[in-house]
Amino acid sequence: MKKIYLLAIVGITVMLASCGHGGQGELVGAYNRKFKNDRIPLGMVYVPPGHTPLGGSDEDITFSQNGPSKMVTISAFFMDQTEISNAEYRQFTNWVRDSIAIGMMGNPQQFMITPRGNAANAVGGDKYIDWKKVGPNGANIWRNKGRGAAAAQVSQLDGMYYSGLDALPGKKELDVRKFVYSYAELNMEKAAAGHKDPNSKRQDYIDRYSVAIYPDTMVWKTDYSYSQNDPMVRGYYNHPSYDDYPVVGVSWEQAKAFSHWRTRLYDGVATARKLPAGSRSDYRLPAETEFEYAARGGNTKTKYPWGGPYIRNTKGCLQANFKPGRGDYSSDGGIYTVGVRSYFPNDYGLYNMAGNVAEWTITSYNKGASPLLHDLNPNFTYDAGPNDSKYKKRKVVKGGSWKDTGYFLQNAVATYEYQDTQRSYIGFRCVSSYPGTDLRH
Repeated sequence: MKKIYLLAIVGITVMLASCGHGGQGELVGAYNRKFKNDRIPLGMVYVPPGHTPLGGSDEDITFSQNGPSKMVTISAFFMDQTEISNAEYRQFTNWVRDSIAIGMMGNPQQFMITPRGNAANAVGGDKYIDWKKVGPNGANIWRNKGRGAAAAQVSQLDGMYYSGLDALPGKKELDVRKFVYSYAELNMEKAAAGHKDPNSKRQDYIDRYSVAIYPDTMVWKTDYSYSQNDPMVRGYYNHPSYDDYPVVGVSWEQAKAFSHWRTRLYDGVATARKLPAGSRSDYRLPAETEFEYAARGGNTKTKYPWGGPYIRNTKGCLQANFKPGRGDYSSDGGIYTVGVRSYFPNDYGLYNMAGNVAEWTITSYNKGASPLLHDLNPNFTYDAGPNDSKYKKRKVVKGGSWKDTGYFLQNAVATYEYQDTQRSYIGFRCVSSYPGTDLRH
């Protein structure tokens, strides 16, 4: 009986060992949690990998702003189907506004998630904010009602408003200069250059930013001398009529901060849903080559995103929002910008890759860098500091805008703007690298 008992124990032990992670001492790997890697992020389209010539194709104009033609390979990525709209960017400014307000109120418990077990030590303080309790557009924070403790909490927000001579009589307006978003990120260029130095520390490669993120609505005045654009200053960013129009007055630095916040927003949801770490790559601005590659829509040597060599279609209709002729702004259907889903998309399903607003890229503007770029995902970037030369602050802008002539709508044409400058004709859209080789396989 004892022998049978011992044999049973040995058998169970062997069976458990064979079913365990060790696999009888064999190498079986330590896999991360599996998940379906075929979900396209909301509002984005999939841009497949490919090998294609980028740059000028059928013209060689002296002093043109076309890049030299070069065969490159681009990895797969997701790209926003449209330019970031006023409504989408307003979600960012409202989030920053409400976060600052909650901090000023001492993190009041009525807006916080009640931690359970060890959850209190699992995440940072900002993760405790229950945005459902905050309500749409922060209504529960900014509602000036109640007595006692509630009234005291509301009074703590007085510092968020214009006061004294800065305030207009009879109006209580939020001081948008206080909408500052602070974040930190690992600078890959610095890390690549110095990570093998035994005296270096990780903190040496972390860049920290504090960015005032509210759009500069005065660009509608400052960009144009002697032009009656006051209604655009007052209404373009906040009026419901412009909700689905592209956000403008946003610098490269602000667009970069938005991309970081968007990643953070998704990470919070991914953590709550217990998705594996890295289930989606970070949101960011596109490289110049990624933008051009996506604009071509899978076609080779095309002049415009819609594929043809002409700005008008077979019916004689203009195919983008730009400045036709000698200042005929209205004949293309829009005097200023138009909705982000106007006109037909290109073959990848991307809207307004030419015209409407020009768009920021992550790439630094340096024509001398072109011969040095690698042929696999080429890009040159430099995040200039406040004390750097203005020439180091130039960032590539692609696509042309509502105020540009047709030349700037070409896929291969690029210009630049300074990273700390806002314009009424520059917006942006985000991309996210596909974590794999090809979604289709």
